[in-house]
Amino acid sequence: MLRCVLFILLFACAARVSSAESGSGRIDLTNAVVVTPDNLTAREQKAVQMLVEEVAKRTQITWPVVHAVPREKTPSIIVGDMDRIHRIPEPIPDLYGRGPSVGHPNPEGYSISMPEGGSYGPEQPALLTVIGNGERGHLFGIGRLLRMLHMGRRHIEIDAAKVSISSQPHSRIRGHQLGYRPKTNSYDGWDLHQWEQYIRDLAVFGANSVELIPPRSDDDADSPMFPLPPMETMIGMSRILDEYGMDCWVWYPAMDPDYSNPKTVEFALHEWGEVFRQLPRIDAVIVPGGDPGHTEPKYLMPLLEKEAQVLRKYHPNAQMWVAPQGFNKAWFDQFVEIVREEPAWLTGVVFGPQCRVSAKTLRELIPARYPIRHYPDITHSKECQYPPANWDLAYAFTEGREGINPRPIQEAEILRAVQPYTVGSITYSEGCNDDVNKALWSMLEWDPHMDVREALREYARYFIDDRYTDEFAQGLLDLEQDWQAPLATNATVPKMLQRFQKMEREATPFNKLNWRFQQALYRAYYDAYLQARLRYEQGLEHEANELLAKAKETGSPAAMEAAERTLDRAVTQRTAPELRQRIFELAEALFQSIKMQLSVKKYYAIGFERGANLDGVDLPLNNRVWLKSQFAGIRELPDESERLKRLNEIIHWTDPGPGGFYDALGDPTRQPHLVHGPSFAEDPGCYETNRVGFSDLLGRLEWARHEETLYDTPLKMHYAGLDPKAAYRLRIVYGGDDGRKVRLVANDTIEIHPFRPKPAFQGKPQEFDIPKQATAGGELTLSWTREPGGGGNGRGCQVSEVWLMRKEASR
Repeated sequence: MLRCVLFILLFACAARVSSAESGSGRIDLTNAVVVTPDNLTAREQKAVQMLVEEVAKRTQITWPVVHAVPREKTPSIIVGDMDRIHRIPEPIPDLYGRGPSVGHPNPEGYSISMPEGGSYGPEQPALLTVIGNGERGHLFGIGRLLRMLHMGRRHIEIDAAKVSISSQPHSRIRGHQLGYRPKTNSYDGWDLHQWEQYIRDLAVFGANSVELIPPRSDDDADSPMFPLPPMETMIGMSRILDEYGMDCWVWYPAMDPDYSNPKTVEFALHEWGEVFRQLPRIDAVIVPGGDPGHTEPKYLMPLLEKEAQVLRKYHPNAQMWVAPQGFNKAWFDQFVEIVREEPAWLTGVVFGPQCRVSAKTLRELIPARYPIRHYPDITHSKECQYPPANWDLAYAFTEGREGINPRPIQEAEILRAVQPYTVGSITYSEGCNDDVNKALWSMLEWDPHMDVREALREYARYFIDDRYTDEFAQGLLDLEQDWQAPLATNATVPKMLQRFQKMEREATPFNKLNWRFQQALYRAYYDAYLQARLRYEQGLEHEANELLAKAKETGSPAAMEAAERTLDRAVTQRTAPELRQRIFELAEALFQSIKMQLSVKKYYAIGFERGANLDGVDLPLNNRVWLKSQFAGIRELPDESERLKRLNEIIHWTDPGPGGFYDALGDPTRQPHLVHGPSFAEDPGCYETNRVGFSDLLGRLEWARHEETLYDTPLKMHYAGLDPKAAYRLRIVYGGDDGRKVRLVANDTIEIHPFRPKPAFQGKPQEFDIPKQATAGGELTLSWTREPGGGGNGRGCQVSEVWLMRKEASR
């Protein structure tokens, strides 16, 4: 491959370093020109165009592009390969007697350096070399240069002391899925100009791949947001990727019901072939075994062998990958056996959501000839592959699955846990809500040892403003910390809001129109409003319960009426209205800037869970709805004693009685008897440990979240200090997915109940006596399991509340 060289010479008379600048160690590039040979390749020209245009957007300075070195001492940025540079008119200096270093042999690598011992002043030209090893090295070298520049209105600088880099990527696959389909929370409103800009942004941070989705998937065929038909947009995005020299992947689900039918196979070969034929570039296709699609491997794999032949008819070097998603144990074992036969048409295996084994185990099972690519879900926050640890219920209710979710620390932990078993990743994304995560994955797939804070500083400097490099980076860390502790007591939230409000007050009009700045502000105001509401509404519920506790004196009708009026103040007397108003203003701004669909009615989102969390901003954060429904039923009771009894049960719902124990398993602050497994950093996919899960609110808040394990991993609780002479009774509220069968065993041997479906309404408690021999030793271990060998999302073993109640003491 031709070794491309991006060769930058900075002549110091115009690249002046004033005494103040000398103290900061920065070189002024404001008046630089770009010098290129007149025969750059099309992709080299595209990279130069990216450099000039991205600088101009941030500085109002358009660096001229010329084909000869200026005679005057002007900072000159010379772009080309080594041979062509020396044919540029006007001689190239001898670089202080030191020739340019040879770039790293990796075709995507580059080096950036300055002459050793250089002293920059009016007569001594400053020199910067960026040497790329190919067209991609050229692209990524320019991207790294852009991330290093300090750019502001009418000025451009670079830190001289930091320009000493020799870099090549750790992972050979670094990309992101960009699906133009109705399900996404923003992408379906983008035209090809916006797609090119976003693809360019990803490349600047080191991404070399983009994964497209064909017109037929598990979505509607059309969206009211589409500026172009799906196939036309897909063709355009493939063309853009080719212009930048980036890989074009296609995520192609096998959607039809029966691939054992030859007619179904014939239809699929034709349909897929038409897509393959029309795309200018395809480098790889990945087919998920499930979510969507559900085809037994013995039929799926022969289909893909035929599809690989069709694919290579139009794209001879294209690869075929497969992901064993959603398989039950029997199908997964069948898949492994087929892959162990080492079919020649298969390129590699993808580890993604709903894979029933960890990446480490998958690597052990799959022949070494097949690389494994990670397909990490960086976009969802619940009911997903990597949910945030210790997420508060208030966020789960209101933010939904696709809230704006910068998670730098945990995303780095996920990547570093899985990276040893893969050759890279293409992330699973359904919108730009995860933009920070995308940039971080690109940078850490390039350099796993990169400091996360420094990665965020580069993000802030390049995308937001050089002035906000440190403040915005810290703000992103704060947003993650908002999600890492109980919201009601989280001290990070008000400090985070103050940080972003300060940046907002100082922001230029250019900053305020920046959608990435708008996203961070939206999250900052949203989190702060939630905290204010949560504290307020929890206080109202506490006040209401105190009124109910006086029902014996006031009478139950008066107590319920007073409690209901108190609870309704959450709506009639809202708290923090100024924060709420700003949230709505920012939602409108995001729709105008990037068609972000934060509401179903206002902004055409297809559903609340698809990022439409503006529609959830006022959802109740206490038990108001459940309590009012209970009041309605209690008022119908004819007997006051019965009414008082029911109210007493409500007030003392969580009381296990003397000598008893209560756990709200979905609440990390109220699960003292839960047995935990490895940490998030050790097991982010929760293959060996438990995690918090969430359901729709159908009653009490405790029923909307639960503790769960995946696949065949048991969920365990352990009690110590029990009275060996006492008898105990267990009360359970199951949560999560309806209809899944679970079994409960005490001390690994005593069955409390066999496999049985969880009740359709999880809020109905179930009670079981604990055999006395289970507690005779003063301790008790409870273990829940779902039916072994199941597939799908792996969920089912889910428990919301547990009471261990002492029945009586033996004499």
